[in-house]
Amino acid sequence: MARKNVLPPLPLGAILDDSGARFAVHSATAEGVDVVLSTTWGAERVVPLDRSGDRWSAYVPGVRAGQRYALRASGPHAPRRGLCFDAGRPLIDPWTRAIDGGWSVVVDGAFDWQGDRRPATPRERTVIYETHVRGLTRRHPAVPAALRGTYRGMAHEAVIAEFLDLGVTAVELLPVAEFVPEDDVVARGRTNYWGYCPIGYFAPHAAYAAGGAGGAQVSEFKEMVRAYHAAGLEVLVDVVYNHTAEGGHGSRTLAFRGLDNPSYYRATIGNAGAYDDVTGCGNTLDARSPIVQRLILESLRYWVTEMHVDGFRFDLAATLGRLDDGFDPAAPLLHLIGEDPVLAGVHLIAEPWDTGPGGYAVGRFPQPWAEWNGEFRDDVREFWRGRGATSDVARSLAGSEPMFATTGRGPLASVNFVTAHDGFTLRDLVSYDHKHNLANGEANRDGNDHNRSWNSGCEGETSDVAIIDVRRRRASSLLATMFLSAGVPMLVAGDERWRTQGGNNNGYCHDSPLAWLDWSDTSESAVAMRALVRRLTALRRSAPELARDTFLGTDDVCWLSADGVQMGHDWWQGHHVSSLGVLLQDRLLVLMQADDGDCWFTLPPRIAADPFSSLLDTSVPGGEPPSGIASGVIRVPGWSVLVFERQRSA
Repeated sequence: MARKNVLPPLPLGAILDDSGARFAVHSATAEGVDVVLSTTWGAERVVPLDRSGDRWSAYVPGVRAGQRYALRASGPHAPRRGLCFDAGRPLIDPWTRAIDGGWSVVVDGAFDWQGDRRPATPRERTVIYETHVRGLTRRHPAVPAALRGTYRGMAHEAVIAEFLDLGVTAVELLPVAEFVPEDDVVARGRTNYWGYCPIGYFAPHAAYAAGGAGGAQVSEFKEMVRAYHAAGLEVLVDVVYNHTAEGGHGSRTLAFRGLDNPSYYRATIGNAGAYDDVTGCGNTLDARSPIVQRLILESLRYWVTEMHVDGFRFDLAATLGRLDDGFDPAAPLLHLIGEDPVLAGVHLIAEPWDTGPGGYAVGRFPQPWAEWNGEFRDDVREFWRGRGATSDVARSLAGSEPMFATTGRGPLASVNFVTAHDGFTLRDLVSYDHKHNLANGEANRDGNDHNRSWNSGCEGETSDVAIIDVRRRRASSLLATMFLSAGVPMLVAGDERWRTQGGNNNGYCHDSPLAWLDWSDTSESAVAMRALVRRLTALRRSAPELARDTFLGTDDVCWLSADGVQMGHDWWQGHHVSSLGVLLQDRLLVLMQADDGDCWFTLPPRIAADPFSSLLDTSVPGGEPPSGIASGVIRVPGWSVLVFERQRSA
């Protein structure tokens, strides 16, 4: 049987041409839809849209770029049936390319890319730097005041030079799609600084534009990407396709709820009037719905083709794979994204969990997805707390094979991190036993509080030199373990500058110095951490053993105890051994001591026969190793990582 040609769906949104614009919107349940044009004299022009199936559209002559518009939809207001129409309420177009003061904006997407080319950095060479557009440059002394906290501030040559100096290859931005803070957060006198409350999936956040919100945000975002690509840096964006800013029932109606609530949101089984909230944000986008799938796929393609981004981190990505009975790695949407030809070759990184039943899905995503490896984070933290099974940290160093091999993926499916935007900073991680979130206005109830027993009763800032040194060593060793492990390392903005939030592990609502980078900190600790990160990225670039796309086999790795015994899996399974040695491909030697006391490593005779030159020592600020050659017996100071390069005898 001959295969039928399937025509692509007609476009949605405001489609501009030389004579005007066609406005098109989806709604399966509305009885009428209008487009409302804002005029320069403050009046409104209302144009009814014609219906064809679930698509409503009309051509309006004379419309130009910059035209502000809204939608209005009429139909039953029956919340118990999941219908929330209000014919008098202006709504944002879900397909709009820009938003200005609650209005959708018609955008001319023309832009001179000047021959822009993607860096296409191989994943095994990728080092990710997670940051916030506003917070990165809000206090940067070299960025002009008018550009701080904007896309143009991000594109400043001093900022790009810093990334190149650090040795990162990809800059991952917290949400840049248009978002609005929740009403209850605003009522507490705060805001949603991080941006995980989206309302416009095609629209760059207007507040990050230096030149105003009438469409400048689109061109300024493109300018930023063009500047980063010219420097060889990739740009990744954090996308939030699990919920919207509209919240639950009784909350505000901004777009989706007022246009076609049943098509966009997931309802509780047997109750069309109740949201199935597996995100903790009041509602859940329904990944089973064809229009939601179309919204997600078309917006992803738009950010790749029109905005030239190099990949995505998907917030609460388990929601994208939820079918009727929970998360399913074979869910259609996950495969549609992974197999889309436009998205081929870009980074697809899942945060592999949500808050619903069975929502912790680390290791369960299909190819070609990569994942934030929460198991790596937890295992490495436990090891450097002086607890946890040594086999767990060994598994993490080797690329987390038990998690990713079952889905046919290699170690590069693992995005390795020890801190993220959500949680303690690196400095606070090793300095606080408990969260200190009172400033959030939620009586310290928000944020996880499982960061106990790092500091033996001495929490927070201290002048004790010995305690400060132990914290620095632990923090340095956490970073070293991450950079020495198979997978893709991710560094969080400010950790390289010893940034603190005073123990606040949930800074989502603070657009203030609490959350911004302090570029003026020239303390010894801040300088040392930057030097350490530079050393670690340089080491990773120079060592092919660390840039692997396959798991470590028995011929690739030798696990060593402190007394020189080659350890097998059964030797340390389920037990914590503070001293661990790893010889990678008979060349790179890594020695770890996760305890207060020093350890003397005795190398096996076949290894000790050759001298070793030192590459890294995290007991020293900045990680700079002593000069000279080591062999035979090597001292590893407490809470430290040492790395050596084997010098083969002639």
